[in-house]
Amino acid sequence: MKFISTRGYDKKYSAAEAIVLGIAPDGGLFVPETIPSLSWDEIEEMKNMQYYQISAKVLSKYLDDFTEAELLDYTSQAYHPDKWGENTVPLVQLNAYNDREYILELWHGPTAAFKDVALQLLPHLMTASMKKTGEDKKVCILTATSGDTGKAALEGFKDLPGTEIIVFYPTGGVSEAQKLQMVTTTGSNTHVIAVNGCFDDAQTGVKNIFADRAFADKLAANGVKLSSANSINWGRLVPQIAYYVYSYVELLRKEKIEKGEAINIVVPTGNFGNILAAWFAKQMGIPVHRLICASNRNKVLCDFFSSGKYDRNREFFKTTSPSMDILISSNLERLLFEITGGDSAQVAAWMNELNTNGVYQVDAKTLKSLQMLFVGGFADETGVTKTISDVYDRTDNVIDTHTAVGFNIYNRYHQRSGDECKTVFASTASPFKFSPAVMDSIRGNGYSNGRSVETIIKELSEESGLEIPEGIKDLSSKPVLHKDVIDKEDMQNKVEEILIG
Repeated sequence: MKFISTRGYDKKYSAAEAIVLGIAPDGGLFVPETIPSLSWDEIEEMKNMQYYQISAKVLSKYLDDFTEAELLDYTSQAYHPDKWGENTVPLVQLNAYNDREYILELWHGPTAAFKDVALQLLPHLMTASMKKTGEDKKVCILTATSGDTGKAALEGFKDLPGTEIIVFYPTGGVSEAQKLQMVTTTGSNTHVIAVNGCFDDAQTGVKNIFADRAFADKLAANGVKLSSANSINWGRLVPQIAYYVYSYVELLRKEKIEKGEAINIVVPTGNFGNILAAWFAKQMGIPVHRLICASNRNKVLCDFFSSGKYDRNREFFKTTSPSMDILISSNLERLLFEITGGDSAQVAAWMNELNTNGVYQVDAKTLKSLQMLFVGGFADETGVTKTISDVYDRTDNVIDTHTAVGFNIYNRYHQRSGDECKTVFASTASPFKFSPAVMDSIRGNGYSNGRSVETIIKELSEESGLEIPEGIKDLSSKPVLHKDVIDKEDMQNKVEEILIG
């Protein structure tokens, strides 16, 4: 299978080339030339597989320059029980008396966030891809994060031979636990830098660095090549498709659905990668009735699915679900390419309008195609707080602030639509990563005031009966190793300083 750019670049690339490059030379995102399918026989076979085997099977459909044996080797290492426990991504029925709602817990990895599912695997794919493409330069993983990608990427790539990893995060735009996870990261090849601004500033800065061909040539002359661990990299996105396939297989295995029965999938999202993975699972043959796109108060996606107008020219809010505090949803570009039948000229025009004016409007036909599958909605902080409390009261499950956004939007959708399809909620982070907001929801607004993060985490564990994840324990006592704070205009200079000196 070959990979092509959403913006029409005339060269086609192998999977390994696309993974190493991260982003196409014209600034577009890589997509498969065709979307592969899963037969019902293959889906039935998966009922007898463990998660790492299902993941390898899904990956093999896209990454055909890797053997299935290679992929099984990578997934067995990435999802080893020593890192994840016995069940990599548990699918949990929320209430024994309600057969409609299931939560897909994607946060049992090393950094307690769903990004681990892809970023424990990406280093294996990256190093193998470098060998397959004959790449002899040092690869620098350059990434912007709204909180979770940063630590997950650092954990995956730290001390990996032949790589450097640079993570930019927005000052004040991540939770205290997320920040501490990043700035205490060890590793001789890790670099964590705060950027004055919001996530979109950091992400735009990274994209501009990738698009600067002169800078790429300068790095190449010094033996360095840039790649990405954001979901703009296909190697980051494709492992996420696997867990949506797995969730359907698991419902079949538990006899909660009949063969061919369509389900809903609810995804809290900001950069649109996680829900796009669910869309790809549907295109591969997983029966999906509705994809519910849940936004926080930065509701640019919610407005887009309602009107077809994407407009980032609006007030930016820092919320209690900071990983979704995003106004430029990069992966939407991939969906627009697919929905328009691969109209790269139109996609490039829309992206140019977004870059130039901060806004674009899709045509009526495209909007109708989107609305046939996607449901958009948003929740503010008051709604998130109430939802965490309500879910805890009725199911004894403690959810984080991002997962709560998903429940909030779904509950309103269910009330107005009467849709009784079985529904899978993507739970994207451990509640311990956002413990102050979670405890305020459970114990009362302001409860966390004056309490240290460590105290709140301990109290949340006592309240919920949940074990504190290893990646969260004792964060405040670890030494801060990364202290740089820069302006967004200085990002490229900082990269050059790190990589060239």
